[in-house]
Amino acid sequence: MKLGSSIRRRRNGGRTSFSLSALVPKRFRGKNGNGKRTWAFLKDPAILGLLFLLAGIGFGGGYLISTRIIYPLPPPPGDLSPVPDLAGLGPEEAMDSLRVGGLFLGAVDSLNHPSVPLGRIVGQSPLPGQLALSGDTVSVTLSIGLEQRPIPDVLRLAGDRAEVILSTAGFVVMVDSVDSDEPRGSVVDMDPEPGTEATALMEVYLSLSKGPTEFGMPSLLGLSEEDARSVLDSLGLVIEDVETRFRFGRDQGLVVEQEPPADALVGEGTPVRLVVGRRGQ
Repeated sequence: MKLGSSIRRRRNGGRTSFSLSALVPKRFRGKNGNGKRTWAFLKDPAILGLLFLLAGIGFGGGYLISTRIIYPLPPPPGDLSPVPDLAGLGPEEAMDSLRVGGLFLGAVDSLNHPSVPLGRIVGQSPLPGQLALSGDTVSVTLSIGLEQRPIPDVLRLAGDRAEVILSTAGFVVMVDSVDSDEPRGSVVDMDPEPGTEATALMEVYLSLSKGPTEFGMPSLLGLSEEDARSVLDSLGLVIEDVETRFRFGRDQGLVVEQEPPADALVGEGTPVRLVVGRRGQ
C-alpha cells in the first residue's frame, strides 16, 4: 500500500474516492499542462456518437412514458363517423348518404363548371374521409353548368382578329374559306349568328373570303377605243383614264398603251388606264 493513498483515505473519512475517469480506458486519457488527466476520449467521434444515441433513447423513452402512461391521450368520442364523398351526387342523394352517418346537409352554394352537369355536387366541407360528430352538417357546392354568353359580332373583320375575339370570349373557332367579292381574309359569315346565347367552349364556324376572282389582263393594244371599252366592260374592269398621244400612220385612233399590262392578274373592279393614238394638227 502506498503512503499517499492511505493519507487520502484518512482525509475522506475512511471512504475510498471515486473518479469517472477510472471507468475510461487509459488509452483515451491524457494530461494537460498541470499533469492532470483530461477527457481526451471525448474527441473520439465514435464515443461522441454513442453518447448522443444514449441521450436520444433516454429522451424518447421519457416522452413515451409521460404521454402513454402518466398523461395518456383521451380516447376519441364514440359518436364520430367519416364524412362520405358526395362528389357527383344530387341534393337528394347527398342527404340520403349523409343520413347513414347521422349527418345533415348544410349550406348549398353554386358555381359554373365546364364538365360537371347542372345540379351535381362539385365540392363539400368537411372533405370526404374527415371525422364529424353525429348531427353535424356538411356544406356543398352545386354545379350550374357552363356559363351562357352572347357570341360577339365579328362579321367583316379580318379573320385573325375575329379568332382572337372569339377565343378570348371562351369559344372554339373553326375556319373555312369561301368565294366572295369581299376583301381577302375577311369574315363574310358565321355560325351561330352574332348575339346567339351560347355556352363557353362551344364551336363557332367562320367563313373567310377568298377575295375577288383574279384573271389575266387581256391585251388591248391595236384595238379601237370603242372596242377596248367593250372588252373592259364585259370583264367588270373600270376605265380610269384615257389619254391621247400623237402617232403617225395606222396607230391613229387605236390603243397604243395600257395599264395594267397584258397578262397581269386583275379582278372585277380593277381600274384601267389607256393611251390612244391621235392625228396631228
